[in-house]
Amino acid sequence: AMLVLFIFAIFAFSTCGSYSGMFKLSVECKNREESNLAIEVQFDYPFRLHQVYFDAPTCKGENEERLFLVGDYSSSAEFFVTIGVFSFLYSMAALSVYCFILEKYRENNKGAQIDFVVTAVFAFMWLVSSCAWAKGLSDVKTATDPERVITLISACDEPENRCREVYDPKVSGLNTSVAFGFINLILWVGNLWFVFKETGWMAAFAGTYVPSQEKQPAPDSFGQGGYGQQDPYAGSQGGYQPEYGQQGGYNEDGGYSQGYEQQPTSYSNQM
Repeated sequence: AMLVLFIFAIFAFSTCGSYSGMFKLSVECKNREESNLAIEVQFDYPFRLHQVYFDAPTCKGENEERLFLVGDYSSSAEFFVTIGVFSFLYSMAALSVYCFILEKYRENNKGAQIDFVVTAVFAFMWLVSSCAWAKGLSDVKTATDPERVITLISACDEPENRCREVYDPKVSGLNTSVAFGFINLILWVGNLWFVFKETGWMAAFAGTYVPSQEKQPAPDSFGQGGYGQQDPYAGSQGGYQPEYGQQGGYNEDGGYSQGYEQQPTSYSNQM
């Protein structure tokens, strides 16, 4: 599971952090010599668009005017990439633990319990960062829409001038980053269940978990352990306890009496 988290974390932060986009505009003035038919505007991560500028003709025989895009969306983008990078690092560390010190990880379930808490934190962070970046990306698309940028050019307010978009920015990579963000959210939430089963908490809730350091209490006495029950052979009759004082011995006639009641009393009587 950690290998999958490792891979998708890379996809998430790389598709966002490595993005670079561009769009083109055309401003055709009444005086063709003042026109600029290929205004190129480039922007990239972390999307501080208020620092992105371009030069556009005024169509009034003057120098070109410098214009800036609108908005700063670096906070949501950088937050998203940061969560992706830390998820990547933690997944790599967890894989190393599973491969090399698994016994230490399972000792007293402490490793699994810490892993569960960290996994829950990352799942929550993926939820927050993905939602924030989805909103930020929507604003980036709006701010870099060529039709919206054209409204910033003063020359385009004059009816005799013609302004149009030439090339739209490709934001498919950014759309993919948002998709990977929510996929990571699902994967980290799903991984919670697998880590939870290793913590021992499930058995504790069911009442069957006994810590390895504790011993089962011994019975207080044999009487409580089941050995103090009355012996069926040691009842009121005393069990098999022959009373040789009453049943054995020789009588006055010289015979062995009472020990064998149905036998002849003596050898002399048989004679």
